[in-house]
Amino acid sequence: MDYEMEELVPIVGKLAEKYTSHESTSITYEKAEQLMGAVLYCIHELWESSGNAPSLNKKLSAQRAYEMGAAYVRDKTGKALDLYNRILPEFCHYENKCLYDTFVKGIPEFFKWYDVQFEPQNTILTLDYPLLKDISEYTGIDKIFEFIKAIGLEQKFLKLFPAGYVINILSKDNRNWQESMDNICEIVFIHVIGHIILGKSLTVIELEEDDYSYMQKIFKQATLEDIKKQLTTALEIFIKNYYENDGSSAFISVWSFLISRYDTSV
Repeated sequence: MDYEMEELVPIVGKLAEKYTSHESTSITYEKAEQLMGAVLYCIHELWESSGNAPSLNKKLSAQRAYEMGAAYVRDKTGKALDLYNRILPEFCHYENKCLYDTFVKGIPEFFKWYDVQFEPQNTILTLDYPLLKDISEYTGIDKIFEFIKAIGLEQKFLKLFPAGYVINILSKDNRNWQESMDNICEIVFIHVIGHIILGKSLTVIELEEDDYSYMQKIFKQATLEDIKKQLTTALEIFIKNYYENDGSSAFISVWSFLISRYDTSV
C-alpha cells in the first residue's frame, strides 16, 4: 500500500510507547527499524488478504490499515497453531532427525517466542527441513503457516503407505536417511511413480538395472508433455485401484506440485 512516511511514523511512535510501557518514547534506531517493519508487515498482510485491491489504500488511513492488518496477523497465528495441533498427534517423522527437529521441536519454539505485536516479521526459525514448495519469499507467521500446511500435505501422502514401507524406501535410497536433509516425501513419490511407469507392484522395493534403463529410454525419447500424459493415465488407474477415497486428494496434490516443479526445472 502506498502510504507516505509521515503517515507511518505516528503509528511507530504509538508502538514505541507500548514497547516502553508508556514510560518513554526514546528507543534505539535498530528498535525503531524493527517497529517500522512490524507496521509495514501488518499493512502488507491486509493488502494480501484483500487480493491486492488497488483501491483499498484510498479508503483506509494508514492507522486503520495497520490495525486491520495486525488483527489479520493475530488471526492467522491462531489458525496456524490450530492446524499444527491437529497435525501433531498423528505426525510421523519416519526416523528422520531433520524433520523431527524442525516440526516437533522447532515449531513450538516459534509460537512460544513469536512477537505478534512488536516483531511479526520475524520468522525466528531457520526451518532446516526442505519442502517441495519454495517459501523463501515469506517471513514471520506467513512462512510458518505455509510450512505447516506443506508438512500436513506431505503427511497425508506418506500415510497412504505403512510407516515400515516408507522407511524401507528411504533406507534403500540413502543408508543414512535418519540424518539426511532431503525431502522424504519426494523420495517416496518418485519411487511410486517409477513403479507406476514400469507397471510393477509397490511391494517390489528395489528395481533392477533393466528397469532403470527402460525408464531412461522413455525419458530420452518422449517430450515432457508426452511423459506427463502417460503418467497421468497411469496415475488415474493407480488411484482408482488403490486410493479412490481421501487418499487420492493427497496423492494428486503432491503429484501436481512435483510435475509443476519439474516443469520449471527443465
